[in-house]
Amino acid sequence: MLNAFRRPVLARSFTSRAVNGFTEAIGNTPLIYLKGLSERTGCRVLGKAEFQNPGGSVKDRAALGVITDAEEKGRIKPGGTVVEGTAGNTGIGLAHVCRAKGYRCVIYMPDTQSQEKIDLLKMLGADVRPVPAVAYENPKNYNHQARDFAKTLDNAIWTDQFDNTANANAHYKSTGPEIWEQTEGKVDGFICATGTGGTLAGVGKFLKEKSHGKTQVWIADPPGSVLYSYIQSGGKLTERSGGSITEGIGQGRITNNLGTFVNDIDAALHIADAKSISMVYEMLDSEGIYIGASSALNVVAAFEMAQKLGPGHTVVTVLCDGAYRYQSRLFSKKWLHAKGLYDAIPDGLKKYAVLD
Repeated sequence: MLNAFRRPVLARSFTSRAVNGFTEAIGNTPLIYLKGLSERTGCRVLGKAEFQNPGGSVKDRAALGVITDAEEKGRIKPGGTVVEGTAGNTGIGLAHVCRAKGYRCVIYMPDTQSQEKIDLLKMLGADVRPVPAVAYENPKNYNHQARDFAKTLDNAIWTDQFDNTANANAHYKSTGPEIWEQTEGKVDGFICATGTGGTLAGVGKFLKEKSHGKTQVWIADPPGSVLYSYIQSGGKLTERSGGSITEGIGQGRITNNLGTFVNDIDAALHIADAKSISMVYEMLDSEGIYIGASSALNVVAAFEMAQKLGPGHTVVTVLCDGAYRYQSRLFSKKWLHAKGLYDAIPDGLKKYAVLD
């Protein structure tokens, strides 16, 4: 039975022609059968390998989507400037797309982000502006600073990844259809964490429509985010507190992107950082897949969703990006000890924590 499960998802199909540059290479990512978790649950647990986008993450789709939308609406012209507030991967996707299209790229980001991301943005020619990490309600929040700076420029856009629903629409038009085709229309559950809400909302809406409401769509939430409690309480927002080692996910409000779908979310799971760290190492050891903490959180959530749905179901999640942008933290014994997470790694897998 499991062999039959695997056939449609192991072979990667490519377009039959060469693509026109970076932007046409975005999408068409593999859907990977996660053997160990599938066998433990009796389900087909699948990860959408978004780290195989040309810019290395799921955010390539959103970056292309928001810029294309602005072009189609005449909001930006050749030689213009793209400005965004981002915790990392959206900025990287935007920097790539801007290079491909000839736009200047300015990125405001919290100064808590990994050095690998900051360095890569600079290598891609982006004007990177780290600012103190403060709450969204604070006018000095990186999103507001990006918005205000864009207003001072001619021929410039603030792409507004959190509330610009071109983000969710990009996933509705690409990621959702790909998953539906790759599972041959047999997807019982979809789950992932959310920052902007674009992936969950766009994919969730598409799968709900195509399955006539049969596909369960759940949200996975890290510590420090209020979305788990929002879903569990039936729509009550609480004050955000605490934090997580995961980057780019978790939220203190309902963004416009998430708002397009939030009332259709079926359930939520809260995933502790210790589980995410353990799964980073398990995926490396058992599957040979090198993913970051946010991707690992999604895999934990897919595993738990599969357990709750029971044997025989197909559950899909998103492998947002690889661990290359976080390796100085995730594989550092010193950093892991400082976060109280070293002992979350199974003893037999601690050998992979090779950095001091």
